[in-house]
Amino acid sequence: MVEIQRDFSRILRNRLGAELNFIQVVLGPRQVGKTTGLRQIVSEWNGPALMVTADEVAAPGADWLAVQWQRARNLGDNALFVVDEVQKIPHWSETVKYLFDQDRGRGKVKIVLLGSASLSLQQGLSESLAGRFEVIPAHHWNLAECDRAFGWDLDAFLMFGGYPAASELVEDVERWQSFLRNSIIEPVLIKDILGLTTVGKPALFRQTFELSMAYPAQEISFQKLLGQLQESGNITTIKHYLELLEGAFLLKTLQKYSGSTVRKKGSSPKILPLNTALIHAFRSPRDIKSNPDWRGRIFEAAVGAALARAGGDLFYWREGKFEVDFVLQLEGKLFAVEVKSGRKKSSRGMEKFLAEHPRCIPLFIDYKSGENLLRADKINASNLITT
Repeated sequence: MVEIQRDFSRILRNRLGAELNFIQVVLGPRQVGKTTGLRQIVSEWNGPALMVTADEVAAPGADWLAVQWQRARNLGDNALFVVDEVQKIPHWSETVKYLFDQDRGRGKVKIVLLGSASLSLQQGLSESLAGRFEVIPAHHWNLAECDRAFGWDLDAFLMFGGYPAASELVEDVERWQSFLRNSIIEPVLIKDILGLTTVGKPALFRQTFELSMAYPAQEISFQKLLGQLQESGNITTIKHYLELLEGAFLLKTLQKYSGSTVRKKGSSPKILPLNTALIHAFRSPRDIKSNPDWRGRIFEAAVGAALARAGGDLFYWREGKFEVDFVLQLEGKLFAVEVKSGRKKSSRGMEKFLAEHPRCIPLFIDYKSGENLLRADKINASNLITT
């Protein structure tokens, strides 16, 4: 595997070299290279550095964090202090605020926090650290990165997603699937969700995740989900579980675009796995080769996941039999996106949506333009218009 530098590493290097001293928070899913990227930065840092992880401590607390912080202070000027999996520390945000405010203005220590549990991290950031931090997203790997590192083409990317640790196992699909389930998915469920949040029915929670991976880029009602789950539950519980899974960067639930916040929240969601590997952990990736309809569905899901990284608000739209795959609000513009993946779909939905929203920009994405989108390091309104 070729070693590559990810976009978040480049951004972080630039920010650490600036005079402004905000806490830098690198936030993203597990197994995408956050820790590896920070180790590279630490090894090349022009000054003393200390990197610790709360993931390897049995019961890290505020006292442990304070001791590590003092170790970094003792290193001297221009010290770099990195804390990995900071969300594992109870009341971490209050402790970080207290210690950072003690150092603020001295410019002695540069602080970087890494985390993979979005909900718990974002709650701590917003409650205690307002005005003190900047977030740098570390997304799932894109096609260009997988091509450079593993030599993958579009089909390989659709089959195996972008987890670098699993890339060497793809010749043995069953072994690859086992690794995905046990070494990537299970730690997320146990450490990032069940270990940090009270979940009343863990078995139902796991079933909700597995079932959601069976419906990539598909609108599905909560009643249908409930009907296929073996454990009893209710709509409120399923909604909560999907929110937890979204907070761990496993999926995104898209609401129906209507222009009305009330209607958006009340609609059936379209489930968008954020890495196609998560889908094929439970279904053979070989189906990409033998089932054109499934290949189209996975391609649509991959395009949706790429659009979700753009930073805008992503929806889908349906009115009766008329539908549009994705609706994206980004940088003051509205895009209607139709994915042309070979599956039989009418263009009348796009026509109706454009009639109702005449300022909307239509995008028709086929395999060629979609591959370019999946390779893009950054997606913005300008490069979408030229797609």
